[in-house]
Amino acid sequence: MKKILLIATGGTIASSESEAGLLPTIDAKQILEYIPDIESICHLTGISIMSIDSTNMNPKRMVRIAEAINDNYKDYDGFVVTHGTDTMGYTAAALTYMLENVNKPVVLTGSQIAIEAMNTDAKKNLSDAIRFSCEELRGVFVAFDGKMISGTHAVKMKTRSMDSFKSINFPAVADIMLGKITVNSALNYGNHWEKLEDSNTNTFQIKTNLCENIFILKLFPGMKPSIFSFIKENYKGVIIESFGIGGIPSEEYDIVLEVSKLIEAGIAVVITTQCLYEGIDLNIYAVGKRLAKQEVIYAADMTTEALSMKLMWALGNYQNLKDVKQFIETPIFADRNY
Repeated sequence: MKKILLIATGGTIASSESEAGLLPTIDAKQILEYIPDIESICHLTGISIMSIDSTNMNPKRMVRIAEAINDNYKDYDGFVVTHGTDTMGYTAAALTYMLENVNKPVVLTGSQIAIEAMNTDAKKNLSDAIRFSCEELRGVFVAFDGKMISGTHAVKMKTRSMDSFKSINFPAVADIMLGKITVNSALNYGNHWEKLEDSNTNTFQIKTNLCENIFILKLFPGMKPSIFSFIKENYKGVIIESFGIGGIPSEEYDIVLEVSKLIEAGIAVVITTQCLYEGIDLNIYAVGKRLAKQEVIYAADMTTEALSMKLMWALGNYQNLKDVKQFIETPIFADRNY
């Protein structure tokens, strides 16, 4: 049987009631005691590296998860990370970029209801994640409500429902029902994920330099351009969530002019959209074409979760903005479709 390592980080799945509200208190060993039957399909070991509400997740803690995988990489066939749902999409994306040449499945999961509760979704999600971690696929994934989602396409869409995660701009990798895994046959392994026997032979390593000095700016009608002076003075990169397919104000509230000033100052400027689906195209409307003449970075149809982590990684590993632009605009584990 395969050897799987469970890495516990806290979250709702590991929480118990307290006077202060739900708090993560259950460690990895205790989590595994709730699903004893799963040990019939693999050898399971659990470790706890932190116990936090995922709203307190940050890049340094994401690096600790990557390091835990690296430290145990040779000894296990797959990894499951239990994680709070609120920032799971960010951590899944960050791991995708930090785990270079990963040749094993890394599956994040959590729950909307604590594992000790009668009506919990934790046991199913955890069992699904462990089963999928035994599969012959490589990469980072999120297991939730019977779906396996690419780590760079998982977005939390609902605050309460069991089906809170959706796969944005990309099909779910697999469905799991009653313990049976059905991998999406429409996915081309050569372009997206490779089967282990077909995967590259490059050596696995982690690259954990993440630049936290980025800003995400969501445009709204009437936004004063003065915010860009603050960004220029304090950040190395900014993700601008534009209107629609890539609209940026260019008249009374001239944001396009401010973007050009940021680029001249050596700030990485990434243009994405506030719309979840279908991405941007700056070559359709006049307001977008003016922006397209600048050296902006195109987000295509990436999620903000993946985009923010990819920008952090790029700025942490490249000094030249052209290299940053090239890296972000190059698909990594199918994080963008164009």
